Amino acid sequence: MQIEIYGQQIEVTPALRSYVETRFERLDRRIDKDCEIRVQLALEKPSHKAIATVNLSGRTLHGDAVGQDMYAAIDLLVDKVDRLLVKHKEKLTEQRRGDGLSRSGPSD
Repeated sequence: MQIEIYGQQIEVTPALRSYVETRFERLDRRIDKDCEIRVQLALEKPSHKAIATVNLSGRTLHGDAVGQDMYAAIDLLVDKVDRLLVKHKEKLTEQRRGDGLSRSGPSD
């Protein structure tokens, strides 16, 4: 998993960078293959905004969160992205199960 972190109207300090990386590490259990995550940290006074784009094989997931401070926004963002990954994984599982079933009409 590769994480790219950048700021919009805010400097990404080493503390913010390490916080984002440690929080996003928990998503490793949800991701099977290598993926790329782009995290944008923005300051929209008076709130702070965190936006993530997750590029999976053949799919792109997007999430954003607003908080009173940047750390709260990052926490909310990680929770949203985690839910998006769970939903994506469930869809893949349903598609795989649906392919193996026979679809025959009613028999008389």
